[in-house]
Amino acid sequence: MSNDFIKTAVIGHPISHSKSPLIHRYWLEKHGLSGSYNAIDVPVDNLKQGVADIIKDGFSGFNVTIPHKISIMDICDEIDDLATAIGAVNTVTIKNGKLYGTNTDGFGFVENIKRSAADFDFKEGKAVVLGAGGAANAVIYALLQEGVPEIFIANRTKEKAQKLTAFNPEKIKAIDWALRNDVLEHANLIINTTSLGMAGHPPLDISLRAAPAHVLVTDIIYAPLITDLLKQAKISKLRTVTGIGMLLHQARPGFKLWNGVLPEVTEELEQLVLT
Repeated sequence: MSNDFIKTAVIGHPISHSKSPLIHRYWLEKHGLSGSYNAIDVPVDNLKQGVADIIKDGFSGFNVTIPHKISIMDICDEIDDLATAIGAVNTVTIKNGKLYGTNTDGFGFVENIKRSAADFDFKEGKAVVLGAGGAANAVIYALLQEGVPEIFIANRTKEKAQKLTAFNPEKIKAIDWALRNDVLEHANLIINTTSLGMAGHPPLDISLRAAPAHVLVTDIIYAPLITDLLKQAKISKLRTVTGIGMLLHQARPGFKLWNGVLPEVTEELEQLVLT
């Protein structure tokens, strides 16, 4: 492992809200590594120049968040099979001025569930995914990789959900948003990937009454940590997993790519990010 000072960052617009600098700086200090991690605001119409500046400034890599996860793909010199399949890049490594893109969101989602509900078996039944935005792509791809036998996608715009069935038309079905409560029966996993229920956004209108007792309910939102969906699940005595772990675990592979160390998610780090 090199002792060189390693510069990394996260780009997006807006970016001031990002928790990524907290996470990566914690790990840099924890492992005694020489480096930096900054948040860089890159407007939509300045992506190409913004990335060129990052390369010129000697960065080893950067994370990508909204709204650049898809558009960055046109700038990357090489994109791995994982990011190609998901259709988005959230982690870029820079080597000899060239950009290599991958996607760690699916890893973060699955790892969060595996660490928080160790005995959960993805293969035991169907998954219901609420939403069909960028996060849903990674979640659905990861679910298929974990052997989920059947996936129902409910989205306010059904056409967007139908596009995601292309991952595996035999296993994935798009349904009308109005039918979201009806498909919860026999569900093994319920996932909210929408912004509904997030602080400052409209609530998620859903009833878990039809959900079976063994179902696992998770929300990728972490502000608030315990969303109304998770509150409702707890009242019904259903198992829950919060969204903070996905944020933390998706950061681990990128940190390893740039710094040569696969860091761990600790309770101390989780509390730091939630403060």
